[in-house]
Amino acid sequence: MLNLYSFFNVIYNDMAEPWQLGFQDSASPGFSGIVDLHNTIFFYLVVISISVFWLLGSIVYFYNGSVTHIVHKYLNHGTLIELIWTITPALILIAIAFPSFRLLYLLDEVTSPTVTIKVTGHQWYWSYEYSDYVTESGEAIEYDSYMIPESDLELGQFRLLDVDNKVIVPVDTHIRLIVTAADVLHDYAVPSLGIKIDAVPGRLNQASMYTEREGLFYGQCSEICGVYHGFMPTCVESVSAENYLTWLDSEK
Repeated sequence: MLNLYSFFNVIYNDMAEPWQLGFQDSASPGFSGIVDLHNTIFFYLVVISISVFWLLGSIVYFYNGSVTHIVHKYLNHGTLIELIWTITPALILIAIAFPSFRLLYLLDEVTSPTVTIKVTGHQWYWSYEYSDYVTESGEAIEYDSYMIPESDLELGQFRLLDVDNKVIVPVDTHIRLIVTAADVLHDYAVPSLGIKIDAVPGRLNQASMYTEREGLFYGQCSEICGVYHGFMPTCVESVSAENYLTWLDSEK
């Protein structure tokens, strides 16, 4: 029964793995668009690479000095071929540019957020503030999030990725992130959600987050910010609306 359950159960890759070459599993529309754009551009790269190497190989094989000694003056220049290798790359760039601009616009657009979370980078931890809610003392819900030391890890937790306080967000909800830093440059990144935004001291950067499924999504600081740069991860936990309200009541 256990093997049958494991066979039909879906296990998502929402964290970095050693020697990982591919993408993590998408959990947001934005990251799905990023992967689709990557696949589209990669198709053009494969076609261009095959064409260029085939052309170079053909020239080396058929027109080397040991095969032919005839050099015609009209082989040095050709208006037609020059037009072809100038216009064709331009058309390919246009085909790549339109989906790129469309995705960039969609990622920058913040659609009527339901929840606003302020993220502040410190050396070397993250702090979060839920500005839409207040506690009994009249202050916003805020807390710090530190990486769990390797000596304190429990079974099932991940080294260098798990934190003591996760970012709790409701599933299928538009969330606005306001990101800044208190000391030096940081970068808040959660690959499965398609989020990577700079945290700059004295500046507020904005991004949108939308989770399509419940789960734990791990990320790390993506800007070299000091000696403990690799020890300030983040973990976003997407829960149902009921569990999110229960968590809010416990925080208040």
